[in-house]
Amino acid sequence: QVQLVESGGGSVQAGGSLRLSCAASGYTDDLHCVGWFRQAPGKEREGVTTIYTITGTPYYADSVKGRFTISRDNTKNIVYLQMDRLKPEDSGMYYCAAAFTQINRWDRDSEYRLWGQGTQVTVS
Repeated sequence: QVQLVESGGGSVQAGGSLRLSCAASGYTDDLHCVGWFRQAPGKEREGVTTIYTITGTPYYADSVKGRFTISRDNTKNIVYLQMDRLKPEDSGMYYCAAAFTQINRWDRDSEYRLWGQGTQVTVS
């Protein structure tokens, strides 16, 4: 059974940086892609970015392009989200999610079967 554990959230001033980590434990050979979603209070959960674990191909939401970078270390089964030039609107709970089969839309949360518990990001 695969589990996802996020870490690295915190509070930062606008313009600052944070790096989130998503560690996958268990049988991870079937991992197809790993994504990050976020949810602010009163708002729907939105896709931030995803990465295909084998090819390393990333996809980003327009709102974070050029500021966020997703990467993976397959030897450690960790996916990182480097967030630079953070804005207050980036605040929210960030969730790591995993898909084990081909997905049609990377930013649709129903495509992902496994979710972490979330880590809070606050930008002021």
